[in-house]
Amino acid sequence: SVGQTMASLGARDARRDHTGAVDFRLGRQCRSYAREDPPPTRVKPIPVRLLRHVAASTQTASPAAVAIADMIIIGFFFLLRTGEYTGSNNDDTPFRLSDVQLFVGPRRIPFMAQPDHTVLATSVSLTFTTQKNGVRGEVVNHSLSGHPQLCPALAVARRVRHLLSHHAPPHTVLASYFEGSRHCLVTTPDITTALRHAATVVGPPYGYLPSDVSARSLQAGGAMALFNSHVDSDTIRLLGCWQSDAMLRYLHLQSQPAMRGFAQRMLIGGDYAFHPNQRLPDGLPNPRGPPAGRLVPLH
Repeated sequence: SVGQTMASLGARDARRDHTGAVDFRLGRQCRSYAREDPPPTRVKPIPVRLLRHVAASTQTASPAAVAIADMIIIGFFFLLRTGEYTGSNNDDTPFRLSDVQLFVGPRRIPFMAQPDHTVLATSVSLTFTTQKNGVRGEVVNHSLSGHPQLCPALAVARRVRHLLSHHAPPHTVLASYFEGSRHCLVTTPDITTALRHAATVVGPPYGYLPSDVSARSLQAGGAMALFNSHVDSDTIRLLGCWQSDAMLRYLHLQSQPAMRGFAQRMLIGGDYAFHPNQRLPDGLPNPRGPPAGRLVPLH
């Protein structure tokens, strides 16, 4: 800003008064602008209904379509940023084949030497190395979901099996595939296109338009799914590698399960009284309940 530039040159910051606070007139003007601003445009979380459509459409699809669907599933369940589950160039580092572990029960599968055993995997792990906000060496594990298509373990194992069938080395980006002998990357536009196509076909009855979703919707969708399942915010933050409460920006109260039953719960929780203090007149009934100062439900 102009004020910051002036301050960096040694001049007085014109935005601030003699106490260092933002000038009252400027602050009031900014607040006025904020009241007139349109509602912020937030990415809408992807619901499972749209993911089902993406997964179902790949049963007899090309290697590219299968790879895109697999990475959509992986991004959703692992709450990944776009640069972590695509081959796009940005500040995030994509996961590679060497970051993957496959397990049968507690036993790790040496899949580089035994690629055929990937079909036996019952759980998978991704190890964070240089991904943004991830704790280096942190391991996130997912087991079989029980769904034949929407399953992080099956999707990761399918990616590993495909790459190994083309003799891919350990440093190969997980979000990649082979068309014949040509090595290709799954990009952020690939993900967005697939999600918007699903939103076009099945989204409107559930409140979704193609413009509402993008590749960034998957991390928000995973967080929203956990939130609606009453998973506590600390666990969601750990899984998404958020180091603050930034994840709360992704949660939408428009989601029907998020607000289901709240009206009834508020009627119950809002029916209370206080124990009287010394300023209230004598002769009032003293509600039964906890010690003075505590809320007393009136049931």
